Amino acid sequence: MDASHRRVILASAVGSALEWYDFFIYGMAAALVFGDLFFPQADPGVGTLLAFATFGVGFFARPFGGLVFGRLGDRIGRKPVLVITLMLVGGGTFLIGLLPTYESVGLWAPVMLVVLRLLQGFGAGAEYGGAVIMAVEHAPPGKRGLFGSWAPIGVTVGNLLAAGVFAIFSSLPTEDFLAWGWRIPFLLSVVLIAFGFYIRAKVAETPVFSEIAANNKAARSPVKEALRKHPREFLVVVGARLAENGLGYLFPVFTLSYMTQTLGMDKSIVLAGIMSAHALSLITIPLFSTLSDRIGRRPVYMGAALFSAAWAIPFFLLVNTGTPVLVWFALILAISVGVCGMFGPQAAYFAEMFGARLRYTGFALARELGSILAGGPAPFIAALLLTWWGGAPWGVAGYIIVLSLITATAVYFGPETYRADITAESNSDDRAR
Repeated sequence: MDASHRRVILASAVGSALEWYDFFIYGMAAALVFGDLFFPQADPGVGTLLAFATFGVGFFARPFGGLVFGRLGDRIGRKPVLVITLMLVGGGTFLIGLLPTYESVGLWAPVMLVVLRLLQGFGAGAEYGGAVIMAVEHAPPGKRGLFGSWAPIGVTVGNLLAAGVFAIFSSLPTEDFLAWGWRIPFLLSVVLIAFGFYIRAKVAETPVFSEIAANNKAARSPVKEALRKHPREFLVVVGARLAENGLGYLFPVFTLSYMTQTLGMDKSIVLAGIMSAHALSLITIPLFSTLSDRIGRRPVYMGAALFSAAWAIPFFLLVNTGTPVLVWFALILAISVGVCGMFGPQAAYFAEMFGARLRYTGFALARELGSILAGGPAPFIAALLLTWWGGAPWGVAGYIIVLSLITATAVYFGPETYRADITAESNSDDRAR
């Protein structure tokens, strides 16, 4: 791997790390402190639901970000858009760390929280897609899955950083953590912003887009063309996102709340399990991605979705024991095998579904439409199901099974793409099926 390829994969990974560091610390703050600090007039259960609702709000802004920045990415290039989205996501996170609470400004506190959450989501709507496309379009033949995996590896690094930082500051005395400790993880995002900006400024535009620009073939209306030429791909991407994105947030975000508040477990034990699962994911993501380079995206993706469905009930049986080792084992298999078996090959799979002229728009918009139905509402729906079932998790287990089976079905009816021509203007006729 030469120096230019190393810069590309680092640029891909660092932006994803920032995006998911931001989103994950928000999710953990929603589970642990936002209910008390921004919705103190509600009882604890309702306060947590409201905090998870603000978590979901950011996902409704993501398709609009994908729409706006995906179009720009197909018209002016991948690189400039990735710099813009990096600043939006990171800036929103940093400002959350400076927000006054309900005690200081009343209703303005949750209003400002929602506004910044929307800003995060707007930038994030095209951040991940652009990071994947940057890596995949630079990848050598036969290694698109592996190169594309650096964006999800960045996601895992961001999750690890978030869990580690939050674990450190949540170990403070409760009074100090609620007073100022929760802010530090948000403010520390400025370090990732600076590093990401420095790296991305040095990366060259992808050869695929450079050729499009040189031949003056950039799409005039990428959104319309993507919807008209790739309706099947849009549906497949949305369906494929349900389990990967929904469970990717449900396991670390909802279960953190469930294990600490419902089961009464110490949050440091739960965070240790989440961190262990994400640490192992640094190995399983590239393994699943490389496997998809050899046998195809679909069998790896479907296998992980079906595993997630089968693991739903055993997961809660193990978690409900309250035994740390069993809880960690449940989290490790759920995240590093089930979620990452989908998340790893997904990067190259989604990029390969769309032709070169429409790739950024198609990838970002379709992926983020799936986010509205999956990751955004998942913690809220799970918390609601838990309430309806009187604190028992079996409704949540059923929700996991449904999401997983829908995803497996969508991928089953989707195209196989691992041998597609990544430079083609439209891949609709090139894919092995």
